[in-house]
Amino acid sequence: MDGFVQAGPVLGNPFADDPLLQAYLRWRLPADLQETLAPGLLAFGQRMVDEVQGLGRQAESHPPRLVPYSAWGERIDQIEISGAWKRLRDIAAAEGLVSIGYQRAEGAFSRLHQFARLYLFHPDSAWFTCPLAMTDGAARAIEEFGDDQLKDRALSHLLSRNPEQFWTAGQWMTERSGGSDVSRTGTTARKQGGTYLLTGSKWFTSATDSPVALTLARIEGAAPGSAGLSLFYVELFDETGRLRNIRIERLKDKLGSRAMPPAELILEGTPATLVGDKSHGVRKMASLFNLTRLHNSVAAASSMRRALSLAKDYAARRQAFGRPLIELPAHAETLACMQVEWEGNFHFAFHLALLLGRQEAGEAAEGEAALLRLLTPVAKLYSAKQAVAGVAEAMESFGGAGYVEDTGIPALMRDTLVLPIWEGTTNVLALDVLRAMERDGAFEPFVEDVSLRLRRVKAEPLLESARRVRRALEALQEGRKRMDGSEPEYAEAMARSFAYGLARVYTGSLLLEFASWLAADGAHGTDPRHLRAGSVANRWCRENLFTLPEADLAHRKASAAILREKP
Repeated sequence: MDGFVQAGPVLGNPFADDPLLQAYLRWRLPADLQETLAPGLLAFGQRMVDEVQGLGRQAESHPPRLVPYSAWGERIDQIEISGAWKRLRDIAAAEGLVSIGYQRAEGAFSRLHQFARLYLFHPDSAWFTCPLAMTDGAARAIEEFGDDQLKDRALSHLLSRNPEQFWTAGQWMTERSGGSDVSRTGTTARKQGGTYLLTGSKWFTSATDSPVALTLARIEGAAPGSAGLSLFYVELFDETGRLRNIRIERLKDKLGSRAMPPAELILEGTPATLVGDKSHGVRKMASLFNLTRLHNSVAAASSMRRALSLAKDYAARRQAFGRPLIELPAHAETLACMQVEWEGNFHFAFHLALLLGRQEAGEAAEGEAALLRLLTPVAKLYSAKQAVAGVAEAMESFGGAGYVEDTGIPALMRDTLVLPIWEGTTNVLALDVLRAMERDGAFEPFVEDVSLRLRRVKAEPLLESARRVRRALEALQEGRKRMDGSEPEYAEAMARSFAYGLARVYTGSLLLEFASWLAADGAHGTDPRHLRAGSVANRWCRENLFTLPEADLAHRKASAAILREKP
């Protein structure tokens, strides 16, 4: 027995160790604002190391527990959560992880600041970023559609930086009958005096320990289908802390995100407040989805970054065949591919945060609202799938150790697997992309935006990549024409491939623009980082950006035949 013990990977301050995030903020923020925010981000990153990492591990090791009855047989339905989970909530409040986006102290850059902090917080937070996403979405929906009374009541808590006053919010959409098809929502709302009473069941309720939630219900006598649904605000507990006509059937036994308590609920005349008027409940809920999907994209980039950080640090420590793993060509290629994919998804997610901030500050350029509408589901569906692939690759890079529970790698893999499912699965979002093009005219602004970005690329080493992106953009335009001239099932069959093409083309344009900025900037023109950024952009653009998929009737019939196992 030789006594050898392999050193595991070590994580440092996630802000200090992330040159891409630092460079991105230098690029996008005014110099004075960047100087103002950088010290706070550095201190927040150190708080991840000193405090949040330990709290996240504690919360994961003490998952929530449902106590349905008291010792004397009274139905109480209490969810017991760990002290670490409560402490993570307090930190999130004090650090302004929701409120920064609404105080808007940084104007159009407020969302960029907020999401930079969420990006740093996510990997260590035991997925407390999920209730924060729901809270952010609820605040936006209430800010946009609620009356003054509801705003005064709810926003004072949802946006508070005082841990004693801060409320998180849940989202109750999913029912047994509908799933993603909310038109089949069975929960009803009956008006009684100045309030509504909700009756029905919710199959999957997020953040069920939150004091408030937004949900859909059909007011008695309303039209069937999604058109008859209204949006409601619910406060779960009365002044004594008891649930208000809500029965918790069970907590969900999930694959990952184990510190968080989603549940199945029965509503038995639960008091609720109408958000805005009775109409367009689903459309109002979409304002929530746009935010939570952006949160999902940032969480995906953050998870990819964490997996890559662990894999690269380990590869520098682990010796094989007389050299560190990171010096072996096959392993170096694998890590480089992971790096390129992460950087691309980082740029996509943070560009959307920038667009959202501009929109909310009233500074969006013409077409940017439609562009944000299109790119939000595109970024979510693409980044989620790539995060799963990236974390799986990192897990494999550790060999057998990556499969061992107490290394933390399996938990990272389990948690990441939920990203393609929450806030709309890949196919559901691909169909939403079609709706954004058809109803919001969002494809034309996409073409214009990519074309403008490509015209800014001047550095010679990037020109061939810019031509590749331009050719892929032309292929997307051809695909769009075919969808316009074909039956709906043709468009649906090619929706996923088309959405992936949108993601890869748009990301390519962002990477090229960033590399061009670094090359042209006087402070960075001779910096090796600008050469590295160009290599990342060129590597991304050498991959297949978009090829028109087969989706005609003959192809779809062949797909049906492939699935048909019985004669």
